[in-house]
Amino acid sequence: MLKIYGIKNCSSMKKAFDLLTEQGLSYEFHDYKKQGIDAETVKTWLDALGQDVVLNKKGTTWRKLSEEEQQTALSSEDALINALTTHTSLIKRPILATSTGFIAGFDEIAYRGLDH
Repeated sequence: MLKIYGIKNCSSMKKAFDLLTEQGLSYEFHDYKKQGIDAETVKTWLDALGQDVVLNKKGTTWRKLSEEEQQTALSSEDALINALTTHTSLIKRPILATSTGFIAGFDEIAYRGLDH
């Protein structure tokens, strides 16, 4: 079964939910605003996708961090994991866990290519 990570009130998440439902794909939703996210999961994403994909530097949460907080977050993997688990809005949305890996961000072509 697919597992999708993100927050409920997000336009990219809505697109992902709608497309998965349209395709008849069942999924589990992990809302990290309500449920949080553990460091091990974030590390798995970083290992699989890389920091440039997982860390959303385009969002307002990143821009609201002070330069010192941004530099601290980027200083080591542990510091980045701490920042991502503390400020979950820094995580690219959605992240979809599939049987073959992860898809970060809403990618219609990749979603349409998922096995039914």
